Amino acid sequence: MIYLRFSLSLVVFLLSLTGTSLFPQPGAASETASCPDWSPSEAQHARARLQDQLDEWDDAYYSQGKRLVEDGVYDAAKRRQSHWQRCFDDASENTAQHPDDTVGSHSRVIPHPIVQTGLTKADSRQDLSRWLADRQDQALWIQPKVDGVAVTLLYKNGNLIRAISRGTGREGQDWSRQASVIAAIPSQLRDAPAQVILHGELYLRRPGHVQKRDGTAGARADVIGLMARRLLAKDDGDRIGLFVWDWPSASSNETFSKRLEHLAGWGFDTQDYTFPIQDIAAVTNWRQHWYRHPLPFATDGIVVRQAKRPPPASWQAKPPDWAIAWKHPATQSLALVTGIDFSIGRTGRITPVAQLSPVELDDRIVRRVSLGSLDRWQELDVRPGDQVMIELAGLTIPYLTEVVLAAEPRINIAIPRQDDYHKLSCLELIEGCYQQFLARLTWLSNTLDMAGIGEGAWRTLIESNQLKTLLDWTTFDQATLRALPGVGKSRAQLWQTAFQASRKQPLSLWLRALGMPSVPQEALFENDSFVGVAALKQRSEAQWHAWDGIGPSKAAELATFFQDATVQILLQRLRNDVWISGAPSR
Repeated sequence: MIYLRFSLSLVVFLLSLTGTSLFPQPGAASETASCPDWSPSEAQHARARLQDQLDEWDDAYYSQGKRLVEDGVYDAAKRRQSHWQRCFDDASENTAQHPDDTVGSHSRVIPHPIVQTGLTKADSRQDLSRWLADRQDQALWIQPKVDGVAVTLLYKNGNLIRAISRGTGREGQDWSRQASVIAAIPSQLRDAPAQVILHGELYLRRPGHVQKRDGTAGARADVIGLMARRLLAKDDGDRIGLFVWDWPSASSNETFSKRLEHLAGWGFDTQDYTFPIQDIAAVTNWRQHWYRHPLPFATDGIVVRQAKRPPPASWQAKPPDWAIAWKHPATQSLALVTGIDFSIGRTGRITPVAQLSPVELDDRIVRRVSLGSLDRWQELDVRPGDQVMIELAGLTIPYLTEVVLAAEPRINIAIPRQDDYHKLSCLELIEGCYQQFLARLTWLSNTLDMAGIGEGAWRTLIESNQLKTLLDWTTFDQATLRALPGVGKSRAQLWQTAFQASRKQPLSLWLRALGMPSVPQEALFENDSFVGVAALKQRSEAQWHAWDGIGPSKAAELATFFQDATVQILLQRLRNDVWISGAPSR
């Protein structure tokens, strides 16, 4: 696809507005992105608008258990917020963490016996690779990142004493009453130490759940809703499962393997979903396996943990350096629009294309996204500087769904005139026709099966001022081609061979290559012989329409094509100078 970038009169302003990259190149540190050249009031306004959006998402997620946007979108917005905070030296940054839940507000708040730390998140494979490289001397283990709500379980003398929501990490709500109804939480542990503290995730049971196919589908919200009830019915309690990811109170003499064995002995399935890993390849394999294969719960990524970590007394309610999460491939994310291009195709269709700061979707880097049509672009009103929602339509094609945060002020954009481009425009290279003319040549070489002749070859010829019409190349010899920049002897010979071979293609195929609308083969042949260009030029709309499979609009297009003055010149040149008489009819 060919793109035409229309210059913006406000390019300096645009650069200041979009100077910071929402998504750095894979493996690049976000700190290296440039900062916006804003005045204090501009920075305050932009950051306040972003904070308002984050607050809206947070309120829905933490208070109501509703995920208004996918994790990829939220994480991208948080990275942008952090970058702006670094840019503008926000000494008053609020370091308080959002609680993991605010459900069950009727419950009393109690401290955790051991702080819940949260997790550092790797933004890319490269991030995780660096983390692993720094821990080559450590035993590392991988687990699925279960999508639920975190809980601390406290056992004394083998008896369940407390169940506490994660809350702030330092303190949470007393969930002991609800826990007594959840069969997955044992009320007693056999042969247990005097005190056992477990950290885990309460999740909604989903047998056969495949994350890539099913997504999270509100699994976490359902658990939050159940735990928010003052009285949890037994049937509802049975819908809740427990994944214990850690036993932080275990003796420092206990190896990780021994800790897993103890958990298995108490009836927990941690051992079934915890495996040793050594390198990024193993991490990637497990991540893909758990993303694509059935599990009994929803997940949103993987977690890698060091077997050895500091004493729990030193833990803080913030992400530690001995555990890291890597989310599943995002199918939706937030992207920064850096420009609007317009693609003009062979038939004159104008397609707006949003250029983006690189964004990762389903482990692929997306740098641009089609906006479909001029009407849809104008309806969305996408402009440079906007932050937009990008997702994968059908899990394969990037698609812009909405503008999340519109840039202010709006940037004016020069738009190509729709009336200037149509199915018979740009049959010659005149001003404003570069894109459509190049698309026509690419179509021609593809239709005629010209080996080695593609968009790059035609671009070289055009930019060397060698082409003005669709058939000028037919007169080139090897000397002409070898003189072109970057062509050389072997390529010139390849191109010349392809050019010569095209002359032997059927005349009916040449008509299609030059832009004739598609028609049933029967409309071009009589008694198995091609009727000839002269006969086709004389047909009226009514005569074209008489053929089965040719409707009134197609008939009008055909009649217009053969009556067009430029087309007639091309057909005359084709018949006299290009096409080899005696080539096959079909």
